[in-house]
Amino acid sequence: MIIDLHGFGPALIAGTVMTVKLALCALLLGLALGLLGALAKTSQVKPLQWLGGTYSTLVRGVPELLWVLLIYLGTVTMMNRIGDALGIPGLELSAFAAGVIALGLCFGAYATEVFRGAILAIPKGHREAGIALGLSKGRILSRIILPQMWRIALPGLGNLFMILMKDTALVSVIGLEEIMRHAQIGVNATNKAFTFYSVAACIYLGLTVIAMTGMHFLEKRAARGFMRAE
Repeated sequence: MIIDLHGFGPALIAGTVMTVKLALCALLLGLALGLLGALAKTSQVKPLQWLGGTYSTLVRGVPELLWVLLIYLGTVTMMNRIGDALGIPGLELSAFAAGVIALGLCFGAYATEVFRGAILAIPKGHREAGIALGLSKGRILSRIILPQMWRIALPGLGNLFMILMKDTALVSVIGLEEIMRHAQIGVNATNKAFTFYSVAACIYLGLTVIAMTGMHFLEKRAARGFMRAE
């Protein structure tokens, strides 16, 4: 059966591309923030522990939708002042940039705990072996800790990415033309709510299946050497 989208098919395809771009950019930012947060929380330096704990607690305690609104609307005055100082009137943060920052910030807070758990799961003897070999802290981190941490953290990160893919719908409230925004426009123009929201649901489901397949491949690749050792 062919679904009549009343000419909104190309718009939904464009929205799908925007959703994927938003999710991937937020993922990259979130992974960086999550790794830094985990290293801070597992550090021996108390101020870093406090900083990492404050970040993960504060961000996880506020709904993602509020972060999207706060970052987008809260930067209007600041960006306008910067624009006036630089002689660029009307300077503002784009909806895409605000979405990336907000979703990346939230993903990073949850990823902090995933990475932290993965780091703590690595036996202390591995670090001690690195010290016995005369490796610097940087080389112990890059050669011993991070590869093992990545393997342990992958399943948890995969689950977080599934959530991130669906949370991209929240950015529609600030006007970013992703899947849900185009679906809402289609509904307003045709009054076919069930049709457009069903298509949007199928698109999200398809993206989730693709992401799950990719995560399964990464998990198998990361576990190859460990599987042979068992």
